[in-house]
Amino acid sequence: MKNNILKVHPIDNVIVALTNLVRGDVITYEGVEIVLQDDIKAKHKFTDAPISRGGRIIMYGVLVGLAQTDLAKGALIHVDNVKHAANDFETGARNTSWKIPDISKFSTKTFNGFHRSDGSVGTANYWLVIPMVFCENRNIDVLEEALVSPLGYGRKKKYQEDVVKLIGLIREGKDEAALLNTASYFETSEENQERIFPNVDGIKFLVHNGGCGGTREDAITLCGLLAGYITHPNVAGATILSLGCQNAQVSMLQDEIAKRDIAFDKPLYILEQQKVGTEADLFSLSIRQTLAGLMQANKCVRQPAPLSKLCIGLECGGSDGFSGISANPAIGYTSDLLVALGGSVILAEFPELCGVEQDLSDRCVTEEAAERFLYLMKSYNNQAIAAGSGFDMNPSPGNIKDGLITDAIKSAGAAKKGGTSPIVAVLDYPEKVSQPGLNLLCTPGNDVESTTAEVASGANIVLFTTGLGTPTGNPVAPVVKLATNTDLFNRMRDIMDINTGLIIEGEETIPEAGERILDYVISVASGETEVAAVRHRQNDFIPWKRGISL
Repeated sequence: MKNNILKVHPIDNVIVALTNLVRGDVITYEGVEIVLQDDIKAKHKFTDAPISRGGRIIMYGVLVGLAQTDLAKGALIHVDNVKHAANDFETGARNTSWKIPDISKFSTKTFNGFHRSDGSVGTANYWLVIPMVFCENRNIDVLEEALVSPLGYGRKKKYQEDVVKLIGLIREGKDEAALLNTASYFETSEENQERIFPNVDGIKFLVHNGGCGGTREDAITLCGLLAGYITHPNVAGATILSLGCQNAQVSMLQDEIAKRDIAFDKPLYILEQQKVGTEADLFSLSIRQTLAGLMQANKCVRQPAPLSKLCIGLECGGSDGFSGISANPAIGYTSDLLVALGGSVILAEFPELCGVEQDLSDRCVTEEAAERFLYLMKSYNNQAIAAGSGFDMNPSPGNIKDGLITDAIKSAGAAKKGGTSPIVAVLDYPEKVSQPGLNLLCTPGNDVESTTAEVASGANIVLFTTGLGTPTGNPVAPVVKLATNTDLFNRMRDIMDINTGLIIEGEETIPEAGERILDYVISVASGETEVAAVRHRQNDFIPWKRGISL
């Protein structure tokens, strides 16, 4: 049965509207009548009792704001009458007890993946072409143009036929009105070419704007990120183009690869343009070496693997007022299932953990991990404040419009993605996951920067929740897009994969949704289901240049 309101936690003093409510409506909650003082749009919140100016706003059981005016019972809370506030935090006692979910349904299940010599298992099999520095980006583009279509990875430019049609109208002398009133006939279509290497899912070209001009720390960090992709279980090998004189030296990359895999044995071809000489020689050599590498990569085939070999990145973007009560807790349950099965999960986006630091710190299995988490949170926020910002400025206009009016509200809901299991490790960007269980990874809240980082840390699949809709993908890891509400799922169905709006509508419980999501993950990991981001070639890749990005 669908409800029209929800109180998330028993001690909350605000209630979420699940549907649009009208001023003057009488809402009954646990026998108490509340007369609404304002129109309340779905996803927004109203008070369940009077709150004096300076009073604490509680949601998800934690402090999420302070009242800036006296608030009547039934009043809408918004950016003009509530400001961000969060509880202080410190290193407390360990609290690692949790309710382990029933995994009997999944205990014997496997997925079909690509087994690597280091023991990891990929959910895909890609070849990478990577520049060490932005100076090589144009050469990377030339290689992409040369390789993709002949090898069978091309696609029709589905909008070109429409452009040709409209150009025809212009040549016929039609006016602007005729163009604007002409129906489009866009169709999704592939070239239907036969792949030369059927066991290789594609070649990905990771252009970026780094590698030189910054600090040496920037160069080392970039090399660590790139090493994370080269050693990633979804990657069979790589071709590296280096100019030669840049800050990000090949030796740095090799050191970072060794940190992540001391016995690294994937095919890796490194070409330095200043040594090779002419452009023609560079392209001839890089194409021949890449094709030789693809021949090796094609020898790897999917084989059964236990679910413990899955490493799931947990991500959100374009969040709304339903994110923390539908999609996020649903993948949180999926997270708990995978942890119980011996797998790994990554919770990142540190600016979106503001206000729940104490709970997460207490869940760390060691005091050392707890202290590292608190240090990273404080130092990151202090950097933001020094630059004239702060975690409190994280919510976007879209977040605010759809009910996330303070960072603490947004964060308390975002943290639900991590479920309830103990935290086994706290990682700083771009460190690699080395322990099964729930890992915290310091990244920005920026969707693409964070997703890029999670994959570099080892996520071989990403669960990405959104309430407003975003097409974010990744070059090597499938990004499963979960809609927080049915309206979004239907409206942007071409870029959505899973609808968790059934939770809001009372048709599905969070555990039911969590199990459904894990079944979907297994299908994606086995190559049986292609997610929208992969279908659309949404290859988003933005390295975080360590600085202020919220």
